[in-house]
Amino acid sequence: MPSTPADARSPRPPGLEVRPFRALTYRQRDPASLARVSSPAYDLVTSAGRERLRGTDPHNVVRLILPGGAPAEGVGGPAERPAQQAAETLRAWRHDGVLVTDDTPALWLYELAPPGGLPATVGWLGAVALPAPGSGAVLPHEDTYAPAVEGRRALLAATRTDLEPIVLAHDPSDAVAELTDGARSGAPELELTDDDGVVHRLWRVPDPGTVRRVREALGGTRAVIADGHHRFAAATAHHRAAPDTHGADAVLALVTSSGPGGLRVEAIHRVLPDLPLDRAARLAAGGFTVGDVAAAGADPEGAARRWLDAAAPGSFLLSDGARLVSLSAPTEAVRAGVPPEAPPAWRALDVVLAHHGLVE
Repeated sequence: MPSTPADARSPRPPGLEVRPFRALTYRQRDPASLARVSSPAYDLVTSAGRERLRGTDPHNVVRLILPGGAPAEGVGGPAERPAQQAAETLRAWRHDGVLVTDDTPALWLYELAPPGGLPATVGWLGAVALPAPGSGAVLPHEDTYAPAVEGRRALLAATRTDLEPIVLAHDPSDAVAELTDGARSGAPELELTDDDGVVHRLWRVPDPGTVRRVREALGGTRAVIADGHHRFAAATAHHRAAPDTHGADAVLALVTSSGPGGLRVEAIHRVLPDLPLDRAARLAAGGFTVGDVAAAGADPEGAARRWLDAAAPGSFLLSDGARLVSLSAPTEAVRAGVPPEAPPAWRALDVVLAHHGLVE
């Protein structure tokens, strides 16, 4: 958790501006303790999951990120009450020494190693400056839901602390990759294994020279929001409402490559209610090659997984839960629906093609 970004400001680069920050971390740092107080992102926690996490430890972070219940609860109601509750809890934990603030700012290198020998995701945790209007430094690819944005904004305003990072996927960069490899050495500052078997390791990087080189390298890249659209929108709204609040012009982010060593992008889904499968297939036929997936009737889930394993980029599945229809070979007209001013890595994402070339 960041407390405040570094006081020093430098001229904003055309790409990402990533600042070191003073982190707020748990005093107890053994892996077992950290595992008990950790939580998935707020929007992945159900009501039952929230209660389970609250029961694992009286200081589990879910008490801060979801003080009033799961995200779907109380939609449309006042966001300030749970936000104030979280702020009071945070103040108490800081007073009691449960959480401690770094004396000096730093960047943090963050590695997530999944089980089964799959490649790790590695990136830099920093306070990323909110881009100016019209800037292409940070690009969203999803719409947001106003009540959810307001809930996160109220939480940010009450606690004056970014409680969990968004995830930005930046343009691949050899310079960033080299700096990342060089910093990932020695014993990590923090380490834990979560319930899914993912090993989380974090190295604190306070060295001014390394911080400067990382900032310069990332300053030459742009990024797409991979996760955290509502938190990004909340940070932007908070900055508009309180522009003079120290640190309000930045958002905590894990900045990782869209290429090797970065995010592993797997299948996503979109639900379109009241759209029959046959009509969806007819509409898609104007821009894709459409076909039925064999043997889907007997085992649609298995057939979908086998199809995904062999699917080319820009391919999609339509389904009503029983039948599967494949979409492949998008036409140039479909691809032209993707905004041309966006970074190449962003334009190449299947989720972007699906949104601009298919769903819209």
